[in-house]
Amino acid sequence: MCDMELKGRIALVTGGSRGIGRAICMRLAQMGAEVFINFSSNEAMAQDVKNAITALGGRAEVLGFDVADAAVVSQAIKGLIERAGGLHVLVNNAGITRDTLLARMKQEDWNRVIATNLGGVFNCTQAAVAPMMKQRWGRVINIGSVVGSMGNAGQANYAAAKAGLEGFSRSVAREVASRGITVNVVAPGFIETDMTAGLSEKHREALLSQIPVGRMGKPEDVAEAVAFLATNGAAYITGHVLHVNGGLLCD
Repeated sequence: MCDMELKGRIALVTGGSRGIGRAICMRLAQMGAEVFINFSSNEAMAQDVKNAITALGGRAEVLGFDVADAAVVSQAIKGLIERAGGLHVLVNNAGITRDTLLARMKQEDWNRVIATNLGGVFNCTQAAVAPMMKQRWGRVINIGSVVGSMGNAGQANYAAAKAGLEGFSRSVAREVASRGITVNVVAPGFIETDMTAGLSEKHREALLSQIPVGRMGKPEDVAEAVAFLATNGAAYITGHVLHVNGGLLCD
């Protein structure tokens, strides 16, 4: 893959300040894209990502907004396009968890996860697709999860949002394909991030026993899949769910 294949492209990565989002920002910048790093609450971490990119000669800006707020999202993406001159790659990565068994799940736990993890993708994609259609080129890459396909106890809200994300992506892919826009999902398995750092050793060993490659994934494993889908080489791939899970779910 040519490392400057995205030169001249503008990318927005939601939830780009840490973990998988950070790795995606770094990889897209390495490929020549100007990257807008979205954050919801931790501007300092987003600034750290920007500094890391610029230190390597890349171009990046930070952009704070809550993906669950449709009006704010619309205004932020409009401002980004006016400032940068376009938007070519949207990576919907922002997400939260509110894990608990269904019997104990509060309505707010359900509503907030659905609003952010699924509603946020709708808000950002709707705002981004119109300008992409005008320029007749675009890449929408939604970060799903293996639990959207296999489920996971204690994550009914999260799994529902990620499963919905797949149906959303396939539908939008059909709507915009004729305008040179692809819409795909990258569905990570268990990745070494803040979300998995708190697992007990017993739980970690149990998970590893189910992963044929014998390790948890790295954020960079996911970033490479996103990078490929952002290129011209992936122009004939749309409405697809790319699983990055070390064989945990062989689909």
